[in-house]
Amino acid sequence: MAATFPMIIAFAFMAAMLLIGTWLRANVPIFRTALIPASLIGGVVGFILISAGLSLGFEARTFAPFTFHFFTLSFMSLVLTGSSAAAKRSSPIYRGGMWLTLIWTMSLAMQALIGFGVIAGYNGISGTSISGFLGAISTYGYTMGPGQALTYGGIWERSFNISDAATVGLIYASFGFIAAFCVGVPVARWAIKNGYNQNASAKIDDEFLRGYYRRESRVSAGQQVTHSANVDTLAFHIAILGVAYIVTNYWLVFMQSVIGDARPLGVAVGVIFSHNLFFFWGLVVCVIIRLLMERLRIDHFIDNDTQKRITGTAVDFMVVGTIMSIKFAVLVEFLAPVLLVTAAVTLVTALLCFGLGRKLANLGIERAVTIFGCCTGSTGTGLLLLRILDPDFSATVSKELAFFNIAILFTCFHIILVMSPILPSYGMTTIWIVFGLTFVVAWAAIYAMGFLRGGSGFARAET
Repeated sequence: MAATFPMIIAFAFMAAMLLIGTWLRANVPIFRTALIPASLIGGVVGFILISAGLSLGFEARTFAPFTFHFFTLSFMSLVLTGSSAAAKRSSPIYRGGMWLTLIWTMSLAMQALIGFGVIAGYNGISGTSISGFLGAISTYGYTMGPGQALTYGGIWERSFNISDAATVGLIYASFGFIAAFCVGVPVARWAIKNGYNQNASAKIDDEFLRGYYRRESRVSAGQQVTHSANVDTLAFHIAILGVAYIVTNYWLVFMQSVIGDARPLGVAVGVIFSHNLFFFWGLVVCVIIRLLMERLRIDHFIDNDTQKRITGTAVDFMVVGTIMSIKFAVLVEFLAPVLLVTAAVTLVTALLCFGLGRKLANLGIERAVTIFGCCTGSTGTGLLLLRILDPDFSATVSKELAFFNIAILFTCFHIILVMSPILPSYGMTTIWIVFGLTFVVAWAAIYAMGFLRGGSGFARAET
């Protein structure tokens, strides 16, 4: 049995880092003030231990598979979660959701082009010959998240010889999480102080700062949908995800057997059905499962709060794994260009999100802070920043994110599924035209929907 333990102990090591991060968040003032999540702190501690050779013999590459699968699980679990009864009774959320979708679409295209441009400039000044795709992958670490950075970076390494693309993508993802909180938290605090947020009850109390509830103020984590004498509710929800994993796996195996090595017009379409894109097809399968359950009127067997706990758990371990997967040698080798790309992408993304957020007639700061978190970390990051401004999610923004998570698959389908897996196979002219037009069309849609007709500053909430 001893041979079965290495990966289990590796996971236990990640879990230990999460505990250390929780303790540090609660006891180190700077972490409390900045509201840095335990997963980010724990991931950094793990990275330091691995780099110092104090990681129980584990290397950075050990944790990359955990990052990939927890990212995949978080996406699949997210779409299995249904709308609450309150959300179904609320005012239409499509308009706000569309604003979030269009901003994310512009960010996806914009960050890649900024990455290409910064690396080209760095090469010109320093005389180096770093691949421009090591700049473009910033958008997969920032806007799309660590899972996609690992997915597409891995494909680029194996199929197109873009060395260290996956690791560099994870570095961008880690810096993106840091940027989300270093920029997003101060902006959220400023908004509360000046009364720009709609929820007047928003405050940052001691429990929020320390990151845990006291005994007398604990909240429910979900409701039981199965009798514990039969099967535990959490086990039941995990079982549904397990079925989705099986269906997704054999769908990909089947499609790979059908397509084989076919390359119509010289394009390796088989890459689209590789297991590297498991997250996308898993999301599609979970959408179908959710729709079938609703059609058969058995969707009550999914408790939304329990499903959210699964999603949140997957996100926490994904963040820990992301940072622990960074190879120290690669970080040192590409530190200067990566920092330049990170600075440029963070600045322009902030200008995009907060600049256009100021034009909204209502909920401008809530939507701007949320989408900034989504464009630098993940949907979970955006929700965490939103919770500072809207603790009980009384505004519609949290509900708009449900629409957003599906809509981006349509507005960015050509980039996410068609171009990204084989991006290095396209000429630079094609890439700039497609990504540039994507940005322009999304901007035009923002204008056509009247999102640019507001004022020049965030509107104060009515009292």
